[in-house]
Amino acid sequence: MAMSISVILSLLLTLLVSFSSVTSDSVDDSFLQCISSHSQNHSKPISEFVLAKNTSAYSSVFQSSVRNLRFLNTSTTKPEFIITPFNESHIQAAIVCAKAYDMQIRIRSGGHDYEGLSYVSEEKFVLIDLVNLRSISIDIEKESAWVESGATLGEFYYKIAEKSNVYGFPAGSCPTVGVGGHISGGGFGTIFRKYGLAADTVIDAKIVDVNGRILDRKSMGEDLFWAIRGGGGASFGVIFSWKVRLVQIPPSVTVFKVAKTLEQGASKLLQKWQRIGDKLPEDLFLHAATEVVNASSNNNKTIRVSFDSLYLGEAGKLVPVMQDNFPELGLKLENCTEMSWIQSVLYFAGFSTSESSELLLNRTAQFKGFFKAKSDYVKEPISETGFEGLYKKLLEAETSGLILTPYGGKMSQIQDSETPFPHRRGNIYKIQYMVTWDKEEETEQHLRWMRSLYSYMAPYVSKSPRAAYLNYRDLDLGRNKNGNTSFAQASVWGLKYFKNNFKRLVKVKTETDPSNFFRNEQSIPVFS
Repeated sequence: MAMSISVILSLLLTLLVSFSSVTSDSVDDSFLQCISSHSQNHSKPISEFVLAKNTSAYSSVFQSSVRNLRFLNTSTTKPEFIITPFNESHIQAAIVCAKAYDMQIRIRSGGHDYEGLSYVSEEKFVLIDLVNLRSISIDIEKESAWVESGATLGEFYYKIAEKSNVYGFPAGSCPTVGVGGHISGGGFGTIFRKYGLAADTVIDAKIVDVNGRILDRKSMGEDLFWAIRGGGGASFGVIFSWKVRLVQIPPSVTVFKVAKTLEQGASKLLQKWQRIGDKLPEDLFLHAATEVVNASSNNNKTIRVSFDSLYLGEAGKLVPVMQDNFPELGLKLENCTEMSWIQSVLYFAGFSTSESSELLLNRTAQFKGFFKAKSDYVKEPISETGFEGLYKKLLEAETSGLILTPYGGKMSQIQDSETPFPHRRGNIYKIQYMVTWDKEEETEQHLRWMRSLYSYMAPYVSKSPRAAYLNYRDLDLGRNKNGNTSFAQASVWGLKYFKNNFKRLVKVKTETDPSNFFRNEQSIPVFS
């Protein structure tokens, strides 16, 4: 009896699936063999640091550092393998073998990339998750530290405070952010007006380059060393360790928070703040943050503006400074709280200062939801009319908020070309726009709203280019095509992040990774 066409097709499909499975298993085995043969340190079995998709720990490890739920859905392309190196030879092996098997690489230290570029890709890829490379070595006598890229800021701060209560580090206030991504993109925090960015403190680094070589500052050369301090490390290799300068902190610092709604005069206060925030003494950090809240008199929504401050000194010295520069805020001694620097880290992370600093060792993020963010730099005070329109826009999205970060101080003393991070003198403050939501089906409406807000703000912020902060990555600014993107095409987004430093970054990239192996949707391109 003749076999029906449908049966034949079914058999062919079964054979193809079986062949595909065998081929896939064969490639997996070959890749694992490649990793094993190129790993010099065999103290760990390969199963402890290489996870294929069919292994039991794969999903939990992948999800462990996904901070934005927009990138944790079924349509997200997952890595073929997750590699969690315990030493640099594991990184070398990952690079050599990914190249051999024509796979891209993503490098994750803390998983806070706003667009998920440290753990998702449109191309077939391997994820190098640096979670096991997080050793920290503090040398108080030499005022320096070696910190591995997989450590979090919280872990680093904790280790510094363990050694001394009069040293700190100028980096961000979110304790679960990975050191590697933070430093390589710039990295600012509550003491950056006094000490500059995290990237400004770097005095050495260790990187595995495209050829699998381990390089330090001396062997990589000053051009590459310049590029990785604010130019985004993932374009140039896998930076697994940083040597940084620690900074001196007084034994007692002071914090305060004053919050007012629009009905309580917040708009006038914000008008004054934007004229003095960047001119305050560099020991004083005073940022402003907005949120949508219920108005006290009725059920209508309003905007509340919070003025949060860290002062490197005692409250008795802070109050007169505020009375001289910002009397409208009405700061009194009783509004101020003195504490140690490590307690201020807890405070700005949203914890109680009476809680143990061991909370900073928790790598689980407090927030894990859907969000979209953007950034802008402001060079001239925004008009009252401009702010009125902004408040109306914010009221359209109840889970929206802004953080306005004052510049000036040390940031105005460092040349724009000192590192790839160019946003120095001439900026009075930076804006971070943020909106969050709970359900995947709400994504498009919130993305549309954020783009509408960004469009509204265009007349009031920096121009030619409209500047942006790399660590608040935003793919709306432009993205590379798969494979090679020209300098001109990448300049659409590159000039916004790096301004006149972009061309030098492309030159360094071309010299160090001419085949453009280390690439993503916003990696530095090569000259063609």
